[in-house]
Amino acid sequence: MQRSTPLRMTVAAVMAVGGLAFIQPASAQAAPDDRQAAFTTAAKTYEVPESVLLGVSYLESRWNANAGLPSNSAGFGPMHLTDAAALNTAPATDHHGQGEEDPRGDDSRPLTLREHLVAPAAIPTSLRTLEKAAELTGASREELRGDPAVNIRGGAALLADYQKQLGAPLSADPAEWYGAVARYSGADEAEAAKFFADEVYATIEAGVERVTDDGQKVGLKAVPGLKKVEKWLEKLKLRWPHRDGVECPLTISCEWVPAPYQALPDDDYGNHDLSDRPRNQKVDYIVIHDMEGYFDPSLRLVQDPTYVSWHYSVRSNDGHIAQHVKTKDVAWQAGNWYVNAKSIGIEHEGFLGEGAAWYTEAMYRTSAKLVRYLALRYGVPLDRAHIIGHDNVPGTLPTTVKQMHEDPGPFWDWAHYFDLLGRPLHGSGGPKAESVMILPDFDKNQPYYYGCDRKNPSADCVPQGSSSVWLRTEPREDAPLVKDIGKHPTGDSLYSVFDHSARANTGQRYALADRQGDWTAIWYLGQKAWFHNPAAQPTAVPSRGLVVTPKPGLASVPVYGRAYPEAEAYPASVPYQTITPLQYTFAAGQRYTLGLAAQGEFYRAVTFDASQHVMVRGKLKYYQIQFGHRVMFVKADDVVVSVA
Repeated sequence: MQRSTPLRMTVAAVMAVGGLAFIQPASAQAAPDDRQAAFTTAAKTYEVPESVLLGVSYLESRWNANAGLPSNSAGFGPMHLTDAAALNTAPATDHHGQGEEDPRGDDSRPLTLREHLVAPAAIPTSLRTLEKAAELTGASREELRGDPAVNIRGGAALLADYQKQLGAPLSADPAEWYGAVARYSGADEAEAAKFFADEVYATIEAGVERVTDDGQKVGLKAVPGLKKVEKWLEKLKLRWPHRDGVECPLTISCEWVPAPYQALPDDDYGNHDLSDRPRNQKVDYIVIHDMEGYFDPSLRLVQDPTYVSWHYSVRSNDGHIAQHVKTKDVAWQAGNWYVNAKSIGIEHEGFLGEGAAWYTEAMYRTSAKLVRYLALRYGVPLDRAHIIGHDNVPGTLPTTVKQMHEDPGPFWDWAHYFDLLGRPLHGSGGPKAESVMILPDFDKNQPYYYGCDRKNPSADCVPQGSSSVWLRTEPREDAPLVKDIGKHPTGDSLYSVFDHSARANTGQRYALADRQGDWTAIWYLGQKAWFHNPAAQPTAVPSRGLVVTPKPGLASVPVYGRAYPEAEAYPASVPYQTITPLQYTFAAGQRYTLGLAAQGEFYRAVTFDASQHVMVRGKLKYYQIQFGHRVMFVKADDVVVSVA
């Protein structure tokens, strides 16, 4: 059952993560310049250039405290001091762990997943930096986790220690600290350490300032003309990864860790399909996932021919990337065969809601560089109709809607990600626009969720920044959440961090349905859905664009989870794939934003011999619409397109 509208937790909220208690720091109420002073003091104490300390911290956390919660690689505070005790060390049975989605998503060749037990690897020293910081500073582990000033002091002590180990001077010149900064990444690969350090130094040269998630004003003055002393990097003696064949920009650390294309007994095969994209099929999507697990175990899974696949994996602490499947080929990653055949899937280390963990700046940056590179290469527009989350992929049939995955979840910062992509999300069309884009202030937008603690799944999550807004049946805080008949056929939507049935997400565009005071209504899953949108702290902006509405004379329009061709398009050798509507419809008078136009297509790939694969193209035309949290499709013949 749906919970009643919850009360907001107090600042002193306590939360269990992996059996440990983490207390939201009192610094959330500190003066707005305390963080800056903490960097100044720590830099002087440990003789680290303040610009270096600020630059490293920015690449780890953007100077945020993150409510005292650990990152997806068990890092705490502005300096991302890692504490292996906060890791989820339970063996992984798959790389997602939520739901029963068939990642291949093709009912012409259903995939039965076997259980894959992957024990966690040995914990590297890079995930024990908080322990070393405690030794160097004399501070307790609890202080280093929860007090940002102490955490910054611990990071400064680590940098000074790394500098001494390299035999480098405790110089006032930031250029002399290049090796220590590279070491701070925790990377075993020379390329990953180098690119982490290069990002830090690019930040130092450019300068940056911002207000953190807890209201702290921090600035790093530009230090132009730095000439990094790269001899200190050479002293780290790190391995150079196998880069031959990878499809990555030269500005990120990337290596080839192939997923096997292999024949299996009983005419089976795994773990992806060969293709020749974009020559045989256009790439329309880049799908953003999280692993619901850690980097190394996930890499072991994707190298199993009996498992599933994705194109790239991104590591949390330093942004290092492994490529597994060539982008011309089809990975089994999105749970919808139509989307799989037209997409590239990128997995990010971490958990949707595990302790409400956060994603590092290093990971956001390298992921964004990869997506920019792929989007340019394949002509994929940089908008939320094409750069989608796994949670935006529709079910293929009414029977598969309920089991579709929900990552990367509400704590993925889409607005910041699009800033890094060079396509900031913004409004258009002014107050007369009849559609809106969801665009809350991530740090200030802290809706209630429960379910972040795997040991106590009914416990409240600690409040933190979110990219989602709740949708209600009426314009008031205590109104019920709107319903999703596909996800919950007989029940209510939930406030669970894993349930997006009644949530709209940053960057998504919806047709305007109504306004009342501080409340805005959109059309969502065939109903009017209200969200709080006060002028003083708006959660949406006007966004003029194309919308669809039923053609005159049609009482309602069916929606689909894939854009398959008409029966007449199929050759005799390829079984017709029935065009089956989902359980949703929308009525005359409702409008939904149009994301892209699509021609009906089906890629027949059910044999190991890729020469037997067939591309079927029809004349039937579809429009992709933002129908709920997920995108869906309507037949072009059923709707009228207009500007709103």
